[in-house]
Amino acid sequence: MSDFKLTTPVAFIIFNRPDTTERVFAEIAKAKPPKLLVVADGARTNKIGEAEKVAATRAIIQRVDWDCEVLTNFSEVNLGCKIRVSSGIDWVFEQVEEAIILEDDCLPDATFFRFCQEMLERYRDDQRIGMISGDNFQFGQTRNNDSYYFSKYVHIWGWATWRDRWQKNYDVELKKWPVIRDGNYLVDILGNNKEAKSWNKIFESMYKGEIDTWDYQWVFANWVDGRLNVMPNVNLISNIGFGLDATHTIGDSKLANITTCQMIFPIIPPVGVYRNLQADLYTFNSCFNVPLYKIIYNKLLTYIK
Repeated sequence: MSDFKLTTPVAFIIFNRPDTTERVFAEIAKAKPPKLLVVADGARTNKIGEAEKVAATRAIIQRVDWDCEVLTNFSEVNLGCKIRVSSGIDWVFEQVEEAIILEDDCLPDATFFRFCQEMLERYRDDQRIGMISGDNFQFGQTRNNDSYYFSKYVHIWGWATWRDRWQKNYDVELKKWPVIRDGNYLVDILGNNKEAKSWNKIFESMYKGEIDTWDYQWVFANWVDGRLNVMPNVNLISNIGFGLDATHTIGDSKLANITTCQMIFPIIPPVGVYRNLQADLYTFNSCFNVPLYKIIYNKLLTYIK
C-alpha cells in the first residue's frame, strides 16, 4: 500500500453519531483523499440533546490535517434520511465526476480505497457497470480466485460510482415504478417470481412513502437500467452502527460488525462481465428474503426511539 496514492474524492455522510463518525474519519484520514465532501442532516427538534450531538459530529471534520479541499453541505433543518442523503449525493455529483462514498457507521479496511479507485478507473466507460461496493455478504464463501464478481445487488455500506450513472438513473420518488409494477416487469428483471414478489412489496411501500430511506431507489435505478455492480470477494466494510441509537440498522443482525479483510493486489478480474448467479441467490436468501413487516419496522423505529 505504500506506493498507492488516493486521487479519488471521498464523500462522507454524517449526522448525530460522533463515536462512529470519529472511527470512520480516522480511516479516511489515513487514506488522505485530496477532496473530502461532507453531507450532514440537521437535528430533529423533538430529540433532546440531538443538536449537541450533531454539532460534535460536524466538529470532527475540522480535524483534517492533510492537503485536502474540504467541501460541506450541512442542512440546518432535519430533512430525514430519504431527502438528506439523496440530495446530498446529488450535490456531491454536482461537484465531482466520481466519488467514493462512506456513511458515518461504515468502517472501511484500508484497501477499500484502492479497490474502489482501481475499479472506477477500469469501468469508467463501461455503461454495463453501475457502481462498486466494498461489501461482501458471502460469509467466507468463494467460488474462484478472482478478486471480485458482478452482482445485480446494490450494497451501499461503502461504495463508489460515477456522476453519469447517478444523474442519469436515480429518482428518489420512483416515478417509473407504476409502469414496472403494472406491467409485472420485475419478474423479467429479476428472473423469478419469488424474488419479484418480495421486491414488489418493498418498492410499493417506497412509492407510497411508507419508508424514509434513499437506498432502495438506487437499487431500482440500477435494475431498470440493467446494470451490474462490482462486489469484492472479501469484505472491505464493517457496519459498526447497529444499535438503539442507529437510524435504520437497529437490533441484532448477522450483517453487523462483519470482520473486514484486506484486498490483495494486483487485482485479478473475472474473465468476463457476467453476473454470479450463485452468489446472488445466496444474497437473496440470506439478506433480502425477510418479511416486509420486519423491513418497515426497522425503517420506522427511528421515529419512536
